[in-house]
Amino acid sequence: MSNALNVKPQLAPVETGVRDTKAIAEGLSDVLADTYRLTLKSHIYHWNVEGPLFFSLHNLTEEQYQNMFAAADELAERIRALGHLTPGKINGVLSDSIVDDLGQMPSAGEMCKDLEQDHMKLAHRLHALVELAEERKDMVTGDLATERAAFHEKAAWMLRALSAS
Repeated sequence: MSNALNVKPQLAPVETGVRDTKAIAEGLSDVLADTYRLTLKSHIYHWNVEGPLFFSLHNLTEEQYQNMFAAADELAERIRALGHLTPGKINGVLSDSIVDDLGQMPSAGEMCKDLEQDHMKLAHRLHALVELAEERKDMVTGDLATERAAFHEKAAWMLRALSAS
């Protein structure tokens, strides 16, 4: 096997003025886990929604899971830019998430409420990441987290409005 194929990913020191990159990378990894889990959950709901809300919720969840899938790459690349490794195991990504599954397949209205709550949890976690990043002079991560929080707050609002009675 060629030496080029034996190179393994590793931590790398990054000296850009950001302090305590490990804590920031851990925060980003938590958000990455949540993003992946919520992406999968939104996709599952997208496939299974039925009833009068079908078209609206089907399209809304598709828009949201596509956005989150793209965001996962941005989050992971930020972790790497800080010199750290992204989570290396699928089980770790799933177990580190604050996003949970419901016990049974929900109705369309329950899907909206469940996803709304998850988006709010993720927005809350992102607000904490903004504070952490800013305390450590990492405005790049702060900006990324602010952008992601805005997405999740808007997603929660749209789901809440869709299921309002």
